[in-house]
Amino acid sequence: MSDSETEQFQHFVAGCGDRMFRVALALTGGHHAAEDLLQDALARTYARWRHVRGDPEAYVRRAMYHSQVTVWRRRSRLREVPAGNVPDRADPRDETAATDSRLQLRQALMRLGPRQRAVLVARYFEDLSDVETANVLGCSASTVRSQTHRALARLREIAPELAGLHTFRESVG
Repeated sequence: MSDSETEQFQHFVAGCGDRMFRVALALTGGHHAAEDLLQDALARTYARWRHVRGDPEAYVRRAMYHSQVTVWRRRSRLREVPAGNVPDRADPRDETAATDSRLQLRQALMRLGPRQRAVLVARYFEDLSDVETANVLGCSASTVRSQTHRALARLREIAPELAGLHTFRESVG
């Protein structure tokens, strides 16, 4: 790869890296797994950079969704969750309720199937349209709508305590 292409890729990553990390975090539910997912997607994108046409961010997003759906399919029900750093003292702001809501939502999302979770993340976290979500996931817009409907119904069933949540984006991010 030429120096100018490498520079273009670096500029691309600098411009969308944070946004893509938030998507990876919503897909994986864990900081370390999100870093791995994004790094893998960016490595794949870098290897194909000369061939990426149109919107490279969509290319990375699609790579993350496809990789994560593959992980979900392979993973058994038992999974390891690395513990984060524990602060020495409590934060003076009490955001317990918001944190509890985020944790409840993440746990409920983990109980959904891979396609349903991917559809909800794309539609409500990334705020993609039905058509954009369909393009990312490689399915039809009607499949996106039906999967969204089923996923929301399943969430209501398995986590009725989330009914008062304001928005998906605020709860996940």
